[in-house]
Amino acid sequence: MADFGAGIGAYSLPLAKRVGMSGKVYAIEVQKDLLARLSQEAVRLKISNLEVIWGDVEKAGGSKIPERSLDLVLISNVLFQSSAKYSILKEAKRILKPDGRLVIIDWEDSYGNLGPTAEAIIKPAELEKILGELGFKVLKKFSAGDHHYGLVSSLSLMPN
Repeated sequence: MADFGAGIGAYSLPLAKRVGMSGKVYAIEVQKDLLARLSQEAVRLKISNLEVIWGDVEKAGGSKIPERSLDLVLISNVLFQSSAKYSILKEAKRILKPDGRLVIIDWEDSYGNLGPTAEAIIKPAELEKILGELGFKVLKKFSAGDHHYGLVSSLSLMPN
């Protein structure tokens, strides 16, 4: 699996523990200092199935992961930060296996001084529309904590 915008590894580290030695987690981040910190933490925790990748998921091929090679891509609190939302989702599609899953968690709304501005928010309906255009089918919607929503989707069987 891949964690786009892994940051300090809030998801990457627990997921690497969860998948065990039979799995692999790629923590992809554009900020090198965060990757160094994450890498050190993985060593400290004796997690050897986590690979940190300096990459830009806003660009085609930016994750540096081969096409159709992953079972799951996680994008948490990344889309609101980018004006290249469509490109990020296209990169996720590129690296997912045909039966893979895309999990997205993002801000539900703007809450004044808490979270992003209203202009940065991607509402669930807008996200679902983009996912549909890219050939994804939303399988599940869920609450992802205070002020966040989540979607689980997969590539549909429709030709692209």
